[in-house]
Amino acid sequence: MKKTMVDVIFMSEKRKNTLLLLQDGPKEMEYLLNSLDTTRTALLPQIKVLEDHYLVSHKKDIYQLTTVGRLIVNDMSPLINTIEVLDMDIDYWESHDLEFIPHSFLERIDELRSCKVLSPTIAELFEINKDFVKSASKSSHIYLLTTIMHPEFPSLLSEFIKDNRKVTMIVTRELYARFTQELYDSFKGFIAHGGVRFFIYQGDLRVTTLSITDSCFILRLLSKNKDFSYKQLLCNDPRSYQWSRDLFDHYLGGSIPITEV
Repeated sequence: MKKTMVDVIFMSEKRKNTLLLLQDGPKEMEYLLNSLDTTRTALLPQIKVLEDHYLVSHKKDIYQLTTVGRLIVNDMSPLINTIEVLDMDIDYWESHDLEFIPHSFLERIDELRSCKVLSPTIAELFEINKDFVKSASKSSHIYLLTTIMHPEFPSLLSEFIKDNRKVTMIVTRELYARFTQELYDSFKGFIAHGGVRFFIYQGDLRVTTLSITDSCFILRLLSKNKDFSYKQLLCNDPRSYQWSRDLFDHYLGGSIPITEV
């Protein structure tokens, strides 16, 4: 009696990972053995199961997905990646407010599988993340979306301007009002500088910050009960970077530029 496809794929790590390795094209047995860190004796029975269920075929020592195998793996891969993202820290995803992330971006959450959740120490609670500052110092353009007025923002923006780095920043109406009241001269100077662009988002921003450099981003979501959370999501690979830029552009599309105060 044949196994169900779910059992074939998910009841064996070797079978599952073999399918994922073959997604990019035919592979030699030696490549599969090295990638899976296993022996031929251990792997061959699992590949036989895949062949018996018409997911994999081979010629001599070259293995590849069948048409059915490609169809299944192309749909399977995003699911596995999504599970990996959630497994990274399921407590984080369950305890934080995800309404800031539109549904279309939640469907792409598998792109965040290289990310990690950071929990700052008490001494670091009110500091801007050091990884972000280091990455920003090497970036040509920094993108910031924020609902809070961090005390280091003026000095940080001044440093970016000094180093000829472009900055695009989205704020709420409430934060804009605070900038004009409490940091009027600095804010006016930033707006007058061609390298810094400010925007006001027209809706409700249910997030703390989204900070993006050329190579990484940090997202600070609110907790599920809408309270401030110190935990940070740090991501630094090309796929997750594109996800963050697309998310920023989504909110930029609902914002209006600030050209004067």
